[in-house]
Amino acid sequence: MSKVTCDMAMSVDGFTAGPNQRADAPFGDGVDGALHRWMFDEPDANAAELAAITDAGAFIMGRNMFDPGRGDWDLDWTGWWGEEPPYHAPVFVLTHHEREPLERKGGTVFHFVTGGITKALARARAAAGDRNVAVAGGAATVNQFLAAGLIDELRLHIAPVVLGRGERLFEGVDRTELVQVGVSHTGLVTHVRYAPARP
Repeated sequence: MSKVTCDMAMSVDGFTAGPNQRADAPFGDGVDGALHRWMFDEPDANAAELAAITDAGAFIMGRNMFDPGRGDWDLDWTGWWGEEPPYHAPVFVLTHHEREPLERKGGTVFHFVTGGITKALARARAAAGDRNVAVAGGAATVNQFLAAGLIDELRLHIAPVVLGRGERLFEGVDRTELVQVGVSHTGLVTHVRYAPARP
């Protein structure tokens, strides 16, 4: 059976982005690439983890992961990734503002969902078929899925940095028992995989 997975790069103190995220600083102030350096400086050593991030039949993300704006859409904005995003699958973007689907090169199609996480997950499962659904972020979106008990495998990529402020994982998430199912590390990151302990 397919699973709902989630990969999050984060600091040791639990932040996935700094404050003041905006178009010229998508990860906010004070991050300076520290959370994702392992992806670019050690790609061979982290090849399996990098491949797993985009190995899904459909993806779900919050609006801020797609777009720095709020309110009505700037229809000229087509995402952070250029003409060919890395997903190559349907992506369901949580939003309060309707927008027509946006097709990009390589098979990525962004669908904009106004019905909340349950509706987004139902649509993503239907699109993914037998493949997994990945909750891509950001932290506020992941926290909603964690609080609702909807994530089957949580993969944390912990960079050796303390940010001290920003957007934090696990905010608003009640006590959740986790089972560690895997751990590995390089000089720039520790990868930890967890599954929720369910009866």
